[in-house]
Amino acid sequence: MFALPVVVGFAIGAVFGVVGLLSGFCLMSSLRDWWAHDDGRKIRSYALAVAVAIVGTQFIAGAGIVEIAKSLYLQPSFSAPLIFVGGLLFGLGMVLSNGCASRALVLLGKGNLRSLVVIAIIGVTAQMTLKGLLAPMRLSILQWTQMTPGANSVPSLLGTLGLQDTTARIAATLIVGGALLVFALSHRELRRSPGQLVAGLLMGLLVVAGWLTTGWLGADEFDPIPVASLTFVSPAADTLQFIMLSTGMTLNFGIALVAGVFIGSLLTALLTGRFEFEGYTSARHTGRSMAGAALMGIGGAMAYGCSIGQGLTGVSTLALPSFVAAAGIFVGAAIAIRGLALRPAFAAQ
Repeated sequence: MFALPVVVGFAIGAVFGVVGLLSGFCLMSSLRDWWAHDDGRKIRSYALAVAVAIVGTQFIAGAGIVEIAKSLYLQPSFSAPLIFVGGLLFGLGMVLSNGCASRALVLLGKGNLRSLVVIAIIGVTAQMTLKGLLAPMRLSILQWTQMTPGANSVPSLLGTLGLQDTTARIAATLIVGGALLVFALSHRELRRSPGQLVAGLLMGLLVVAGWLTTGWLGADEFDPIPVASLTFVSPAADTLQFIMLSTGMTLNFGIALVAGVFIGSLLTALLTGRFEFEGYTSARHTGRSMAGAALMGIGGAMAYGCSIGQGLTGVSTLALPSFVAAAGIFVGAAIAIRGLALRPAFAAQ
């Protein structure tokens, strides 16, 4: 009998897979369309998802339903340089691999065999960085650069100005969430794209559902589980290890989430006639994709998340390290997209 958080985690992943396949929800393609093709619909849909996630997450946290302070995003000590560099590497990697970790899972469901290579490499390199050969280097950098600031989130930062906790949370939610909502909904083309509007709304709600699953449904003082939501780098590593060593591991929310995304995308692809096997077109294409996957695995482990894990879920907590990670991802993506634009022959491979 599977635990309830595992079952619900699989269901959340399945919905993510369906929406991701039908809408093309992906930060990398959103930024590429926005910067290279002047099409802002997807990036505004992503912004809408972040806004919805922030409002929903702050509501359940303020109501005392879920203690998001127990999540890894709101640790009192953190290393901004490590997180930024990790985000930078992840941003570079997701462009080189033509999609982030979550997008690779979605595309794997529709028969993209390149994504199988990407997911496998992300899992291996993330595990290497978290617990393997690269872990001592990561921990050394963390020890040299970590700090314990007076505030680790936007609400706590506003609290240093004398605002009460509840007031600070509401103000932070209105400022950050409101700005993102204005950015998203002020775009006429997004308002005329119901599919992208629904995708942004649903993805934001899935983040809230993830918090409720681990922090409320899964709350058990005798057998506690980590308070978490949507993220894919560490779960990809856990899933790979579970496939190899399942007898020595316990099925958890993250592994179920990964499985759900794949199954949801696969069923959608089969039902809509989108399933088609795809592979690499050249040795250069293969090498670029593999290098990007390695950067995503290493960078995601350093940054404690990916474009979804930090850019969506982490930012929903309004944690300052998550904004640092997101900034790194954006900078890395900008460098890579600009670099490939200057080398069209290389980008086409």
